[in-house]
Amino acid sequence: MNRLKKSLQGGKLQLFVSLAANDAALARAALDEGADGLKVHMNVGHRASGNSFGPLADYRDTFREIRSLFDGPLGIVPGGSIEAIRPQEIDELPEIGIDFFSIYAWHMPSFLLKHGKLEATFAIDSGFDVRYVEAAKSFGLEALEASIVPGQEYGTPLSFADLLKYRWLAEKSGLPVIVPSQRRIVPQDVAALKDCGIGALLIGAVATGKTADEIKRTVHAFRNAIDG
Repeated sequence: MNRLKKSLQGGKLQLFVSLAANDAALARAALDEGADGLKVHMNVGHRASGNSFGPLADYRDTFREIRSLFDGPLGIVPGGSIEAIRPQEIDELPEIGIDFFSIYAWHMPSFLLKHGKLEATFAIDSGFDVRYVEAAKSFGLEALEASIVPGQEYGTPLSFADLLKYRWLAEKSGLPVIVPSQRRIVPQDVAALKDCGIGALLIGAVATGKTADEIKRTVHAFRNAIDG
């Protein structure tokens, strides 16, 4: 259904939430306050939330339940290394409602580029040679996730230097750019992020916290900032 592509081409900054746990209650909390899309995880340890995520078998029913809650884009990080990507799991994902995958470039096996039933995005970190992003569009990818903040700087304030990098990536990649909340992004940052030309703000544990109430408060505040 190309839910991700449709969302990112709508001309309005999208608000995505990366769930701190694969939990339908957390998904519902985010959606109730206006999240446009969600991201879940499997086969990976997640630095920002401190959680470890197991195989697809642990989450099939949960993912189906989350899918039943809304009709927007639902993405997944399918693994934390190239060895963790399991073709048989990937083949199941569209059947349980996953629309797209989000994965670091060096964790992406070549078969994912030709999967066909999942929309493809990729992420880069602070050590990636950004010159290569200009080649990404030719591979049919839908978006670039700019996870470019060094790990030791997670949770620090957003700076103009960050904004310049996001703007450069949006211009040079030719792809919609998704900015995750590795910095302590606050609603007051939304206007500047819009000026960067990014397609989506992806708020996760650094911004939202880990409980349903924290997620509700945070998503509500960002939704108002974007709509305002």
